[in-house]
Parts: sequence; structure tokens; C-alpha cells
Amino acid sequence: MPTALIWDDDHLRYDFGPEHPLKPVRVELTVALIRACGLTTVDSVDTLPRASFTDDDVLRLHTEGYVETVRRLSANPRIAGAPRYGLGLGDNPVFAGMHEASLEVCGASVAAAEAVWAGTASHAFNPAGGLHHAMPDRASGFCIYDDPAAAIEWLLRNGAVRVAYVDVDTHHGDGVQEFFYSDPRVLTISLHESGRYLFPGTGFCSEVGEGDARGTSLNVPLPPATAGDAYLEAFEAVVPPALDAFRPEVLVTQLGCDTHVTDPLAHLALTTDDYATLGRRLHELAHASAAGRWVATGGGGYQIGSVVPRAWTIYFAELCGQELPHEVPWDWLQLAEERVGKRPPDMFLEGPVRMSAERRAAIRSEVAQSVEELKGVAFDLLERFT
Repeated sequence: MPTALIWDDDHLRYDFGPEHPLKPVRVELTVALIRACGLTTVDSVDTLPRASFTDDDVLRLHTEGYVETVRRLSANPRIAGAPRYGLGLGDNPVFAGMHEASLEVCGASVAAAEAVWAGTASHAFNPAGGLHHAMPDRASGFCIYDDPAAAIEWLLRNGAVRVAYVDVDTHHGDGVQEFFYSDPRVLTISLHESGRYLFPGTGFCSEVGEGDARGTSLNVPLPPATAGDAYLEAFEAVVPPALDAFRPEVLVTQLGCDTHVTDPLAHLALTTDDYATLGRRLHELAHASAAGRWVATGGGGYQIGSVVPRAWTIYFAELCGQELPHEVPWDWLQLAEERVGKRPPDMFLEGPVRMSAERRAAIRSEVAQSVEELKGVAFDLLERFT
């Protein structure tokens, strides 16, 4: 069964402007690198268009007042904004066509969900997606409409009984958590830099869901400078047993790569080697727990030329079961240098981050404490879903 890449150049219209850190060129360069590596020409990969996603569809998720405000500002971006709805200067500046561009991103993630649920693809990837901070009634953290939530809502509405969402962005997946915090059909797992240090200031172990959904919200807050070894230990301690207990029919993942040691907006210390390991483990877990059904989106990542395209190409190669060359294609390096003004690294993998043994041990100990706290408050609750 093929892997689907959901892509249209229109997805580049989600653009807050040249001074904003969420630059669409990072997605453009990702797709260019995927193509340069020949991944779209193998028999096991189909490039699919986004699904239709209308005003009626977005209103299944977001409040009417919020959607109407986005639509109004989208048509007239000279209006100052709407602070009540998180729109204006700062993280979420208004831009012309904002409403339509946001619908298109949602439509791409819904198309990924449709392909996987219908069985036309085993895995599907929307690199433009992963806007996981958008709340039901407001924009947040560069996110207008919440496309991972849209994909999950579509799956539930079309017959899925249990869906698991795993978020490896450096920022807590607070929006997706909020949409399904009281829904026992959805398990959300987020590994992220602790809200004590980083936006959005949430995602603590005590946030376990409410009502019948208690135990279906799992958060692993991590200290700054968490490197790949401690991160992957936390992942293995939480994600496989949680998926095994919950038994989802579909695995949805947000693959933000702002966990990278060089990312300018956060403080974790992963490398592209860790993304290769995470991709392999998520692939294995999709087959072990969700009959191979895997919907993946992009997410954060602000080293737009040097990290994001390599990271997401590594993930996509895993999705479609292909090996990458050791070296990044020369033609793509030339393109990236032209587009961002700096030449990216010429190798896909870069080795582990360097850190003193004492500091590494201290961070691993702190991460282990976070994992134990989560297990203490949530795992007994999750076991009732087994």
C-alpha cells in the first residue's frame, strides 16, 4: 500500500510575512528536498491533493464568532486585529487570504486522514500542517485553525473509535489537547520543553484529561538542554505502553523539529540522528498498535534551511520505507542557499550533541523524574482502556 504526500503549492499561502519566524520557504524547501532525493518517483509514493475543507467543516471545530472574525480580517487585513481572538501584532498577525490559506492547511491534513482511513495509503504526510496551538475560540502560537484536530475530528466522524495523537514538537500541543480533553476516544501524548520555560506555559503531568477521558492526556515536560538520549528514554517509557493500552485505530503525529539543538526559539538539544530514530519508532508503533495507519504532519522548526527540510525528509523517507543517501543532493544545496542565503549542512545525519557527562546525567535524572511523575498520576487511569 502506498504512502501519500499531501501537497499543493497553494499551501505556501499560509504566510505571516517576511519578518515572521514561521516562513513558508521551509515547507517549500522540504518538498524540494523530498523530490531531489527521488522519494516522489518511487512506486510506493503518491502525491495527493488536499481535501475540500469548507466554512461548515471548520465550524465543527472552531466557534462561530472566531471563524467569522478570521474571515472578516482575512478579507480586510488593514483592520488592526482582534486581540480577543488572538489576532493582530505579534505571533498571529493578520494577512490577506488568511482564512482561505488556513482552510487549505486543514484540508491537506484531512486528505491525509481520508487516504489512510480509506486504505488508499498506509501512511500520509502533510508537511504544511501541524498547527497544534490553535484553540477552539482563538488563534495562538502561529496557528489560526487547528489542522491536526481537523484530521482527528474527521476520523471520529467517519467511524474511527479510538485515535492516538503523538506530538514531538518542542512546544506543548495545547490546542489539540484542548479539543479532546474530555473525549475518551482520543489519546493525546506530548513530549515538549517544560511550560516552566517555554510557550505556551502548559503541558504538565497533572493535565490528564477530564470526566470519562481522565488518563487520555499524557504530558512529558522536559528540561532545557534535553538531548536525544534522555528524550528517547522518555519516549520509550511513555509512548509504547500508552499506545499498547489504548489500542488506537489510527496514529496521528505532529513532527515539529524545533527540538533541534540549534533552533532559535527553544532550548532542547536533539539532532537529525534523533529524528531518524523517532521516525523509525513511530513507524514501528503505527504497525504494532494501529494496523499501520499513520497520519503525519509537520509542525514547528525555525532553522528554515539548515534543519527543517532535512528533518522532514528523514521522516518522509521512513514513512515510505526508503533509504536516504548520506549526502544531501548538491542541486538542492544550491537551491537552499539561493532561497535562504546560507548553505545548509551537506549530510543528513550529524551525530549526537556534545555535552559533559555530568550535565548529561543531571538532565537524564530530571527527565526520569518527570516520567515517573506522569506514570504516577496517569498510567493507572489509562489502564482502564485496555
